[in-house]
Amino acid sequence: MMYKEITKEYPYLLNREQAAIFLGVDPVTFDKYIRSDDNFKRFMVGRHERYTIKFIIEYIENNAC
Repeated sequence: MMYKEITKEYPYLLNREQAAIFLGVDPVTFDKYIRSDDNFKRFMVGRHERYTIKFIIEYIENNAC
């Protein structure tokens, strides 16, 4: 699936639940293994963390085993 096709299915800024769905993991798993990493980029809207698909893809590609 192309990047532009993926972004049409989601809003530009994803919340925690949307980011977990995008990755195909449970929100608790997202919190434990991804969100807790200081290298995972986030965008703050007030006190709420938001994530872009670009941030998520870059993180996964740069942290693959």
